[in-house]
Amino acid sequence: MMGRQDAPQGALFYDFSLERIVPAGHLLRRIDAVLDLSGIREELQPFYSADGRPSIDPDLMIRMLLVGYCYGIRSERRLCEEVRFNLAYRWFCRLGLEDPIPDHSTFSKNRHGRFRQSDLFRRLFERVVEACISARLVGAEGFAVDASVIEADASRFHPSDPQEIVWPDEPSRAVREYLAALDASLPNEDDPEPQAPRKLSETDPASAWTTKGRMRVCFAYAANYLIDNENAVIMDVETTPARMSLEVASTKTMLTRTEARHGIKPKYIAGDTAYGSANLLGWLVKHKIDPHTPVWDKGDREGTFSRSDFIYDAEADHYTCPNGKSLVKHRRNFTTARDKPPKDDLWRYRASQRDCRPCPLKEACCPGQPMRKILRSIHEDARDKAREIMKTEAFERSSKERKKVEMLFAHLKGIHNMSRLRLRGPAGARDEMLLAATAQNLRKLARLTTQSMPRAA
Repeated sequence: MMGRQDAPQGALFYDFSLERIVPAGHLLRRIDAVLDLSGIREELQPFYSADGRPSIDPDLMIRMLLVGYCYGIRSERRLCEEVRFNLAYRWFCRLGLEDPIPDHSTFSKNRHGRFRQSDLFRRLFERVVEACISARLVGAEGFAVDASVIEADASRFHPSDPQEIVWPDEPSRAVREYLAALDASLPNEDDPEPQAPRKLSETDPASAWTTKGRMRVCFAYAANYLIDNENAVIMDVETTPARMSLEVASTKTMLTRTEARHGIKPKYIAGDTAYGSANLLGWLVKHKIDPHTPVWDKGDREGTFSRSDFIYDAEADHYTCPNGKSLVKHRRNFTTARDKPPKDDLWRYRASQRDCRPCPLKEACCPGQPMRKILRSIHEDARDKAREIMKTEAFERSSKERKKVEMLFAHLKGIHNMSRLRLRGPAGARDEMLLAATAQNLRKLARLTTQSMPRAA
């Protein structure tokens, strides 16, 4: 018999509890069990005025933002609507059924104001990392590093020639950040003579014009992750314009900051060939971190002798060619020894023209040059160490572990909906990536440390 839903008059009073509605194994319930926001109000107190009406509780705004980044809700307007309708979201944000939802404009005012001034999102991220360390999810033996391109909130169809841009008298926040960074720019040892950008976005000029994104060409930033290999906990995150030299330089920043904030320095770090530059390898070896990265080597040739065909004598500081002749740095005796490295950090070892001209191997060595020249980096010892590590089983294991960071980037774009940024400028990109990395660590911390909890009576 077909049933019918009766529609009697509704009850005047209901016995309803959000605590009983949210399932025991719900993600937000498990995140709530590991999330510690104590002390946040005290840290933000100096950035609030002592006068005026009470503000919206910063604890509420942080919880709402975490909901958005955990579930890929990027629009703050939509986030407010979702929290209004979703009972689990209300429970996590400590809101009752009749409590009002903050207006979406409140997030923008606080994000660009007191949240950024207090560096709140960096503190929140590091607090979650500390929770992962306390839960023994961080092995601290091996780290991995990689970068992924995140498209900026700038149209790829409107690139501008840098020489033709006329900045307005009252520029936007993103333009002000870019101009301030130009005024305070410092030389980068990884890229001492950076090339001028070919194209700029007048909307977000700090973003880089790149071909590495999901589009053929776009303006983008790079999300740089430093992870612990044991459970893929994100130890640090740094956002840079999508340029390789800046991505490599960010590795030093993240390693230094991780040691300063958490007292952790890995025994080795794994990366792809982009992180095998001589400068970075030299820095890692100097700081007693084994580089598990392929060496970025341009010394191999096809058709003629490569640099590896020449034998280096460290004690005598010269190379020996396949015909037994020497290549040295200096062929004259200077009054003052010239031991200062060149500007490009590459020593030149040259053979003698008298040796090369009659040599029977000249056509296989330097057919178009009067003599052979070998370039040797001042960090060549570190490069040699990296080459030796590449032959070990430990390197093979770390190469497989390194794929964990690539999986994190897949989750970042697939689950957390971070294929394109919503905020502009370096500060906006940094805030978004810190919140996204915090959400990823919280999900992992909740999954690995909490079990299904009984529902409250």
